[in-house]
Amino acid sequence: MEKIEIVEESFSLADQYISEKVVGRTSHDDCLHIATATINKVDHLISWNFKHIVNVFRIRGYNSINIKNGHVQLDIRSPKEIVNYGTKD
Repeated sequence: MEKIEIVEESFSLADQYISEKVVGRTSHDDCLHIATATINKVDHLISWNFKHIVNVFRIRGYNSINIKNGHVQLDIRSPKEIVNYGTKD
């Protein structure tokens, strides 16, 4: 497992998510989580937070800001989308 760092650019990107109203100010920690994953180019961000993170409208908002800032789109998924429960493969 790789370690990632929270850098100043993560804070700026998180603030931009809020200023462009993807989510409200009370979701700053969630935004910092997403921004840090974006800056560090993680393959996937997996979360159970359906209100502020794993939400198609929020994902579109985060990724539109990411693209506007020259970052790649972040693949945000729920654990159910990643793990195959009950399959015999």
